[in-house]
Amino acid sequence: MGADAVELLVPAADGQTRTVRVTSPDRVYFPETGLTKLDLAHYYQSVGEPITRALRTRPCMLHRFPKGTAEKKVHQKKLPAGAPDWIETVDVYFPRYSRTVHELCVTEPAAVLWAVQMATVEFHPWNSRRAGTAPPSPGIEFPDEWRIDLDPMPDCDFPKVRRTAHIVHEVLDELGITGYPKTSGGHGLHVYVRIEPEWGFADVRRAAHAFGAEVARRSAGEATVTWWRKDRDPSSVFVDFNQNARDHTMAAAYSVRATPRATVSTPIRWDEIGDVEPDDFTVATVPDRLARLGDLHETIDDVAHRLDTLLEWDDRDTLDNR
Repeated sequence: MGADAVELLVPAADGQTRTVRVTSPDRVYFPETGLTKLDLAHYYQSVGEPITRALRTRPCMLHRFPKGTAEKKVHQKKLPAGAPDWIETVDVYFPRYSRTVHELCVTEPAAVLWAVQMATVEFHPWNSRRAGTAPPSPGIEFPDEWRIDLDPMPDCDFPKVRRTAHIVHEVLDELGITGYPKTSGGHGLHVYVRIEPEWGFADVRRAAHAFGAEVARRSAGEATVTWWRKDRDPSSVFVDFNQNARDHTMAAAYSVRATPRATVSTPIRWDEIGDVEPDDFTVATVPDRLARLGDLHETIDDVAHRLDTLLEWDDRDTLDNR
């Protein structure tokens, strides 16, 4: 019989450490690979610094699997009960429900490990931050991250996603914008761009739509921004601009996904896209990759870009479609 609990020491500020207690460490979370809750905790411990960077001070929805990934998933916006006093939160108002929810707001690696103790497998942050953070943010209503989601439709193969990603890179280069690609952990690719937090969600979504429309125009029919799923070519790549709407979240860089092989949403270089296979990046392989290459998203906060040109494109497209 295994241990009832394991205590992990996690680095904190000022050279201190925190102790995170992981109960039921031998519970199998990924039946196909036999990965346990403790294996998952050890993985997140190994990527503590870069995933904290990806999540830092963002409202974070948790995908929890109390009985493992083969069983029912819990989408958790509200901070789970029993959090220690050092866990930080951010208040998020949901107009649809006329209520305010305290969401997890990661500021240190121990918060990630505590969420794993609470059966979290996937971390899905907002593309905005709470106010008064570094880098500076006016608050969660003003995104500082524009997300490009290349989402393959059911009959779309991955080479088509690769070709679309190359077009994304081409258009970003023409705009003078630096994008940071990563695998989704599924069969798509994501590209993240830091932006000045001057626009609300509606404008960021408009800019994302204009960009996606340009990518689609250059793709010879392989990519689309068609809104209704029933109207999309099932072999196309959907450039999902709606991932920039308020309260829409995507798996963070270094987040595990609840797939049979425990894949990980992993930062990649642009020059890797031609050869990358998303299933290569798993809980078993990513720590070694991180040790070799470092965090490929480490400089993502260095430069924030503007959306003026993309918003002009959206105005132009709107006029052209009248």
